[in-house]
Amino acid sequence: MAKAIKNVQKQTITAEEKRSNDLREVEDALIQNKTAILQTLEILNHMNEKGILPLLNGLFGQGDKVMDIAVKAMDKPENTNTLKNLLLLLGTLGMINVKQLEPFLLKIDAGIARVAEHKDTDEKTSYFDIVRSLKDPEINKAVTILMQFLKGMGQETEHYEKTTGDSPKQRVKQSKEKTLE
Repeated sequence: MAKAIKNVQKQTITAEEKRSNDLREVEDALIQNKTAILQTLEILNHMNEKGILPLLNGLFGQGDKVMDIAVKAMDKPENTNTLKNLLLLLGTLGMINVKQLEPFLLKIDAGIARVAEHKDTDEKTSYFDIVRSLKDPEINKAVTILMQFLKGMGQETEHYEKTTGDSPKQRVKQSKEKTLE
C-alpha cells in the first residue's frame, strides 16, 4: 500500500521571479496590442502638441475649483435653457434623414453659386418676367420644390412635438375641442 503524504512543500516564488513573470506578461500584452498602443501614443503626441494635455493636467490638478465654477455657471437659468435647447437641437438633428436632405442642400448650393455670379446686376425684373420665367424648366422645378416644401411645413406636426408643455390628456382634450368647432 501507498503511504500517506505527510510533508507538503509549497513552491515559493521569489520576488525576482514574480517580477520577471510580470514583466514577461506585460511584454506579451505590448506585442499583441502594438498597433493600438502606437496609435494611442500618436494621439497623445498630437494632444500634447496642441496644448490639450497641459490643459487637462491643469483641469485635473484644480478639479474641485473647476467643478465649483462649472456648477455655478450651469446654475444660471440662461445656461440651463441653452443646454435644454442644445439637447433638443441634437434630438431634432437625429430625426433628419440626411439622404433626403442631401439633394436639397446641393440645389441650395447651386442657387447660391448662381446668385454669387450675378450679384452685381442692375437688371430689373417685371411682373411679366416672373410669369414668363415659370416656363423655364429649371425655375418651374425650383418653384414646385418650394411649394412642396411649404406644404410640408404647413402640415400638422403636433404629434411629433416633444417640447409642448401640455400633458397627453390636455392635447387630446384640445384636439376634441378643435374638431367640435
